[in-house]
Amino acid sequence: MGNCNSSSSDQTTTTCLGGATGPPPSETTGIRIIPSSQPPPPRPLSGIGRVLGKPMEEVRSTYIFGGELGRGQFGVTYLVTHKQTRQQFACKSIATRKLIAADDVDDVRREVQIMHHLTGHRNIVELKGTFEDKHHVHLVMELCAGGELFDRIIAKGHYSERAAAGLCRQMVTVVHYCHSMGVMHRDLKPENFLFLSSDENSPLKATDFGLSVFFKPGDVFKDLVGSAYYVAPEVLRREYGPEADIWSAGVILYILLSGVPPFYGENDQSIFDSVLRGHLDFSSDPWPSVSSSAKDLVKKMLRSDPRERLSAAEVLNHPWMREDGDASDKPLDIAVLSRMKQFRAMNKLKKVALKVIAENLSEEEIIGLKEMFKSIDTDDSGTITYEELKAGLTKMGTKLSESEVRQLMEAADVDGNGTIDYLEFITATMHMNRMEREDHLYKAFEYFDKDKSGYITMDELEHALKKYNISDEKTIKEIIAEVDTDNDGRINYDEFAAMMRKGNPDFVNNRRRR
Repeated sequence: MGNCNSSSSDQTTTTCLGGATGPPPSETTGIRIIPSSQPPPPRPLSGIGRVLGKPMEEVRSTYIFGGELGRGQFGVTYLVTHKQTRQQFACKSIATRKLIAADDVDDVRREVQIMHHLTGHRNIVELKGTFEDKHHVHLVMELCAGGELFDRIIAKGHYSERAAAGLCRQMVTVVHYCHSMGVMHRDLKPENFLFLSSDENSPLKATDFGLSVFFKPGDVFKDLVGSAYYVAPEVLRREYGPEADIWSAGVILYILLSGVPPFYGENDQSIFDSVLRGHLDFSSDPWPSVSSSAKDLVKKMLRSDPRERLSAAEVLNHPWMREDGDASDKPLDIAVLSRMKQFRAMNKLKKVALKVIAENLSEEEIIGLKEMFKSIDTDDSGTITYEELKAGLTKMGTKLSESEVRQLMEAADVDGNGTIDYLEFITATMHMNRMEREDHLYKAFEYFDKDKSGYITMDELEHALKKYNISDEKTIKEIIAEVDTDNDGRINYDEFAAMMRKGNPDFVNNRRRR
């Protein structure tokens, strides 16, 4: 969890960074994880965990614990090895005896929910699974063996502009994704970005969502959280929104380019005073040799007035951030919109199968999407109309034509009744890596294979799709023809699984990383 937390919105307890001669000292050495094939079922313990609210399980029946990777306020991160696959992960073990206040328990719960909600992004550490026993909550995560961005800055002094732009692009891509998914990180700093491997061009991964919160457009936050060097002035004034993450990313960019933080002091209070003054030094070395375009971006990310600060999308479209040629002025798709477009292109069998998977997801896996559904369903009717979808997507920052919104509406409305209900919304917007779990896929297959023969027949497919107003023989024949690769007139499990995985770039990428 974060290192500078407050247990209530009006109480401040900061344990932040001090010193001013170089990049701030590292506070944490946390590390994290990657998905693999499913582990054997963990050994159940008696009782329900007070933190996660689900049956307690013995994590050590699935993983072998190794050395310590890092230590934080509430827990320790260990290197663990999956007993069956021998794959290595990181496990953050949080001592439940230290979670004294109700807010501490809520923070851990929310960290798990947010990591599930943000699953599948290439620059965010992947949560593999959660366990709770009598003494700990364990978060098993992707192992990032390349260490912290902080340590590489220390080793290098500062980065070339090209390398700094590459790292900043990855960080701000994370911020854009988080904000479009209704999440504010609130503790962005070099210690919370890890390299997947020790390779020079290793991807960067954001980690530690212990201070992160869900937000809706227009929400104002008052609790003082974060780390002193990276905290935005409006956070110190206790009235802020997601723009505070852009400030923190701007501070990191300044450090990448110069090797020192823009705002510093001998103690927390003098750092805060410096942040509130907002004076940026571009006269000391190496700034005279840094391009005017890089300085322009830093200035625009570190504007004291959050209303004047660039958004994540604007940062990514800044000329200095371009990968090749001029920056594109094409708006970036928000994550939910990308997922809905992907869903729209699927065949009817896949859509219904995904609905079966959505029905079997745990509350903690879908709580973030539930919050998004509620923010779009403005009349609390339990369904989203065309007008609500259009207004909701506009509020999230997308510009779509009426016909595009109509197409998304029709695609997500699996039962064809003219509105999108809660389950249909989850189905159309959940990340496709949910299909990596073999038990999810098999459950969906069994839904169609009513007689348990191991095959989905034409009759079974027709019967299942009728519930969703899909009864024309032509569509059903087309599905069979597309999926039935051995041409025996029916669909076996392997053919079904291949169809579910086909055309899913996220799934392929996740597979390749293993």
